[in-house]
Amino acid sequence: MQIRDATEDDIRAILSIYNDAVINSTATWNETPVDAANRRAWLADRQQSGYPVLVAVSSEGDVLGYASFGDWRAFDGYRHTVEHSVYVAKDGRGAGLGGALMRELIARARGMGKHVMVAGIEAGNIASIRLHERLGFQHVGLLPQVGAKFGRWLDLAFLQLALDDRQQPDAGKD
Repeated sequence: MQIRDATEDDIRAILSIYNDAVINSTATWNETPVDAANRRAWLADRQQSGYPVLVAVSSEGDVLGYASFGDWRAFDGYRHTVEHSVYVAKDGRGAGLGGALMRELIARARGMGKHVMVAGIEAGNIASIRLHERLGFQHVGLLPQVGAKFGRWLDLAFLQLALDDRQQPDAGKD
């Protein structure tokens, strides 16, 4: 398996993985499948913002998963914090792809000088929570019943990872 930056050629696979999550899981709380134009615009927006979109690719060239991060919130004071997402194709789950994508994503965030990475995970998604715990993420909050999908309320667990040990934002960079 190879992890690399996504290109336009990966849109179809990213779309398929994302829409599978929309239709069949609570990994995303979006209930409406999206089209290729949506994922193309999302990729372009991330790239224009300087944020990575990574894909895990099999030796045969198939995209098995993807991960990215972006601004956690739009206000200037949050500029040192990013929120990420990671999605793995149904056939690739349990093979370590999520962890491999996350480790590279964390390295990219550190390389950009980010201070904190936030994960918002549906509280019942134990596999994702355990993955994040293994990577050093700490539980920092739970928002009960803030979402709904499949006819039930969803709780949002927040986890975060400190990417460095700075006690203050760097002078001149804030």
